[in-house]
Amino acid sequence: MVREVGVQRAAWGGVGVVGVAVAVVLGLEVRYADEVNPWRRTISEHGLGPDGWLFGAAVGLVAAGSAVIAVSLVRRRIAAAFSVGTLALVTWCVGLAVVAVFPKHDWSVGPSLGGTIHRVGSVMAFVSLPIAALLISRRAWRLPLGRVVAWLGLGSSLWVVGITGVMAVASWQGLPWWRAMPLGLVERGLVVTEIVTLLALGVWAAARPAPRAAPEAVGVPGGQGATSRS
Repeated sequence: MVREVGVQRAAWGGVGVVGVAVAVVLGLEVRYADEVNPWRRTISEHGLGPDGWLFGAAVGLVAAGSAVIAVSLVRRRIAAAFSVGTLALVTWCVGLAVVAVFPKHDWSVGPSLGGTIHRVGSVMAFVSLPIAALLISRRAWRLPLGRVVAWLGLGSSLWVVGITGVMAVASWQGLPWWRAMPLGLVERGLVVTEIVTLLALGVWAAARPAPRAAPEAVGVPGGQGATSRS
């Protein structure tokens, strides 16, 4: 029981850390609204401004909070430690850490290794979280939090698929992909959906009692030794 309470508190702590990071980024959005056009400029543009370190710290906090949530999900047996869903959630954390360490590059001055690494980290994060949400929740459709995570994971996936489709069409037509859509607005829609998905996972891990997918019993009648394979 004490262990369960500790894990629940850790999960709420992860949710709180992500909330603080979101508040920081929203503050930057408000402060630099005239300089960073939300229609065309991506959120990472804040990394090039005078408070770029603050943006990097906020992304790092999201990565840290996500790691705590991932561990909590495993310890509450909502997700299996060695599973594709958990691996995808870890990939999200790693991608965010990369984005925090390697800030966005000003591509107007030419290519850079750091800018390329930042872009790879962003793609890793954006693609992996929807996968994690869908896989972790796939055995929990009958649970309210499971359904919430599943729908949010689906919504995030649709954002990713839509953006990829526009990029493919733009490339086929010989257009710069970043001009084929209101990139800043689209990215913000994706980020908001994925952050809400992450918070839903955190709340799921912190819930009392922990709602979880029906585990599969492994070799012992009555469900002893069961694991949830997300």
